[in-house]
Amino acid sequence: MITLIIKKELKEIIGSTKFAVSFGVCAVLILLTFFVGVQNHKMNVSRYEAARAQNLRKMEGLTDWMRVNDHRIFLPPKPLESLVNGISNDIGRTIEMSGRGELTAEHSRYNEDPVFAVFRFLDLQFVFTIVLSLFAILFAYDAVNGEKERGTLKLQFSNALPRSTYLLGKWIGSFSAVAVPLMIPILLGCLMLPLMGVQLTGEEYVRLFLIIGAGLLYFGFFLSLSLFVSVMTHRSATSFLVLLISWIFIVLIIPRSAVLLAGRAVAVPSVDELSHQKSQYRAQLWREDREAMSSYKAPEGASTQEVVQGFTRLMSELSEKRDDNIDEFNARLNEGRTMKQRQQEQLAFGLSRISPGAVFSLAATYLANTSLELKSHFSSEAAGYQKTYGQFKKEKTGMNQSSGMVVMAVRVGDGEEEEKPIDLDELPTFMYSEPPLGELVNRALFDVVLLVLYTVLLLAGSFVAFIRYDVR
Repeated sequence: MITLIIKKELKEIIGSTKFAVSFGVCAVLILLTFFVGVQNHKMNVSRYEAARAQNLRKMEGLTDWMRVNDHRIFLPPKPLESLVNGISNDIGRTIEMSGRGELTAEHSRYNEDPVFAVFRFLDLQFVFTIVLSLFAILFAYDAVNGEKERGTLKLQFSNALPRSTYLLGKWIGSFSAVAVPLMIPILLGCLMLPLMGVQLTGEEYVRLFLIIGAGLLYFGFFLSLSLFVSVMTHRSATSFLVLLISWIFIVLIIPRSAVLLAGRAVAVPSVDELSHQKSQYRAQLWREDREAMSSYKAPEGASTQEVVQGFTRLMSELSEKRDDNIDEFNARLNEGRTMKQRQQEQLAFGLSRISPGAVFSLAATYLANTSLELKSHFSSEAAGYQKTYGQFKKEKTGMNQSSGMVVMAVRVGDGEEEEKPIDLDELPTFMYSEPPLGELVNRALFDVVLLVLYTVLLLAGSFVAFIRYDVR
């Protein structure tokens, strides 16, 4: 019996004009998403390689590693970032490296191309969140009450048809009629990637198909919501209006309101406030060090070279101590701000998860590694490289690197020997590694389960409500 219901639903949907139009629009959007994603990724790779080359070019011809003071590392672009943008275009992707101290990421994609920040990019998250959710409503808003208005519902139940079988058949038929054909442009889009020169690793393909699976699950939620509203109302026009309003709240209002409420509830110190405190503390330490340097007295009978060496040693010790104090003070301030940010984020995400739209967005960005965790992971990777770079500079210069440190050196020799340029091949290479697949899946797992739960609850609600539904 359920097979007949599914076949009937498939025949009605696939044979309708709205299916042909909707499928055509979705297919074009999906293929365009992959095409634009490939082009954006290629452009990002080109810019990334040019930035790295320029970074090395600035150091060409230098004869002393002490003069290398503007070395930069860059967050490499990944293919999935162009298919599910998340915050990948909003965060800084360049960090100026020093031997120690704070690291600040700069130069976001939208900083270079602000026009894209106005309307954002076309990506899979947009297609599933906005387009397919609306099409789910379009195909299922009159799933039950529309049959009643046309008089076919009473006719179908003139036979011994279980109501649960009827609803389940309607849901499976609607889902299959839309989701299965849409896999064609999705698979074609996946095929476009290697054909256009973008190679994904095995793990990246797994994550991409998990994102698509989460998107289809999100589509299934809106089918369940449409079925539930169709059962709860007796007129298709009423159900369409209710679903449209629900869509506005789920997709647009609730996620933005959650962020706004979290921002009001948890105050996070601004970067400017922290910078002011750090600047004041740094100035205080400089004053103390200047007093110590002004009171320096060389041993009696010391030569000029010994005086210079002793003063340089004192400066190095003061600089080391000052940098340790600054790092400790900055770490305390940053840790306090990070804790506040985490509290704000947890509250915002917790409130936004009332909306399945936000749940899907979180799951998709977690799997694509374009969530808020991308920024912290890049900072963590940069901090690890900073230790390697600082040790390298210490080996080359014989002293710890610190910003603002004045270096005094005495050269011994006749000065006739020509200095050789530094070998840039010796410079440690920054190798960015994404979080492992298991970690990304674990981050998204809660939201995927929550999306399943929302869908099942709505289906169960539809079954319960349909028991008392008047089919006449």
